Amino acid sequence: MRIPNVLVILSLLSFSADAFVPQRVAFTRTPVALDASTLERLPESAVKVVITVPGSATKAAYDKACNELSKTISIPGFRKGAKIPPQVLEQAMSAKGGRYALREQAINSLVGELLEPALKEEHGLEPIGQPTLEIPASEMAKDFTPGKDLELSVKCDVWPDIKWNKVEGKEKPYIGLKGSYKRKPFDQKKFDKALGDLKERYAVLEKIEDANHQLQMGDACIVNMEGYMATDAGEKGDKLPDAASGERVEVILGQGRYMTGLVEGLVGAKVGDVRTVRVTFPSALKDKTLAGKNAIFDVTVLEASRRTLPELTDEFANQVRAGLTAETLRKELQKAVDSEDAKEFTPARNAALSKALAETMEVDVPDTLITKQAKEKFAVMMTDMRNNGVPDEEIKKQISPENFLKYKKIVKDSIVRDFKVSMAVDEIGRMEGIEVPDYQIEEQMQGIREEAVKSGEEFDEADIRPRVAATLMREAVMEFLAENAELDVSFEDEEFDEELMRKLAEETLAREQGASTVTQATAIEAEVVEEKAAKPSTSEVVEEKPSVANVGSTKRDYSSMTLQEKAYYSLLDAGALDTKEK
Repeated sequence: MRIPNVLVILSLLSFSADAFVPQRVAFTRTPVALDASTLERLPESAVKVVITVPGSATKAAYDKACNELSKTISIPGFRKGAKIPPQVLEQAMSAKGGRYALREQAINSLVGELLEPALKEEHGLEPIGQPTLEIPASEMAKDFTPGKDLELSVKCDVWPDIKWNKVEGKEKPYIGLKGSYKRKPFDQKKFDKALGDLKERYAVLEKIEDANHQLQMGDACIVNMEGYMATDAGEKGDKLPDAASGERVEVILGQGRYMTGLVEGLVGAKVGDVRTVRVTFPSALKDKTLAGKNAIFDVTVLEASRRTLPELTDEFANQVRAGLTAETLRKELQKAVDSEDAKEFTPARNAALSKALAETMEVDVPDTLITKQAKEKFAVMMTDMRNNGVPDEEIKKQISPENFLKYKKIVKDSIVRDFKVSMAVDEIGRMEGIEVPDYQIEEQMQGIREEAVKSGEEFDEADIRPRVAATLMREAVMEFLAENAELDVSFEDEEFDEELMRKLAEETLAREQGASTVTQATAIEAEVVEEKAAKPSTSEVVEEKPSVANVGSTKRDYSSMTLQEKAYYSLLDAGALDTKEK
């Protein structure tokens, strides 16, 4: 998989000025005495800040630009690195087509130095992405005079705030979220076995005094056992090691408890009887000298007891653990038994929670974050196309600013919702004091290290660890929300999807017959649908987005598609993807 190539291409795209990657700009600045800046709120978590810069600051910025240029430029009559008069520098730059370059650089440096402290210190806001001057620096430079006051009007995205919706009767709107999802039925057989095993641990033994009582299934007995290897003729051979025999051994007469033949050989025996019992050791036995071998035991029955299993009552539950009731014990056991099966449907559960959570608050998501996330999704889609056999040259043709903007329009709604949910989950974790133990983070990191060693790949642990911690934190918050939610779970038996299998078979045949690039796109669809059938994905609950397809495009069933499929086929039908054979 050559993902880096696609990512590099994306990074080199010349997107519009408002399409930028969120970043924190590190400034090295000297304190500048400013009058208070004014701020105007704009849609999508953007602001316009007006900063009045004193003449001393404009002169300092201009002098700094001149000094930096003096260190690198070569001008006849001045040695390299010498201090060169500003007018000489401007003449030299003008001859190269950059008449106002120094003044433009001074203006941009002022924005870099002054915007962040103005937003943070005066207005308590966190800037993200690249700021944009309302009047471009290239235009402002024409009227810029070092030493004179300057008014900067700058637009910038800021980190958004959550506005929780008020819900009548609820102090916290995220408690009691309502939603629904489907999963396979609870495994009652597994539960019954677990409950039976638990009861077995607390079985009550009553010694049987009747000398004529014959042992039956469910009874217990104390026996002495002396064992021998069985010869090929079925006779007693060498004596077994002491570890394979024993005195006063408790044997519970139940199916599948011991080596084959032991329990069956004791059924019907009385106290005082000596039974010759033929057995077969389990093939998985650790002692390979005995594994799968036949043996003969002389078994003497010393005592017999009747075993009575307790009923599931409050008294029994309290015996298991103080304070438990029959109902709470049943629920705990159900949860423990279902834990593995439930994991398979955690994505579907979380999708239901996320959908409900998104409706509990309002967040203005800045375009900076939307663009960044859209770029990442676009890169993944291009990479998937390559992995499905589309040539690199074809993929490069699809990577253009125009195609990206079409794709961004398609995925914007889902990105906004996902960001709202992610931000809400982080805020809930903070408010509820949910923390992830360090050992859990370390366990995950150790797994990543081991995988990296196996694959021979390197990774930046300082970069990965915070992501792992954030992921575990969000998982913990989703568990908290699930425990306090009112989810309607539909239990449905898994059914064989004959139509899906038929479709996959047809598309496999088409690929084998030498499908064109368009057919390769259909193959992508088939493989994604197959993956969807195997494991639900949180992205599958995204509401269907309006297609940008032409009126005459192929009719498609978007309702069953993932977000990635919708975006791909919308671009395809809009003519944004070149799928002609070469």
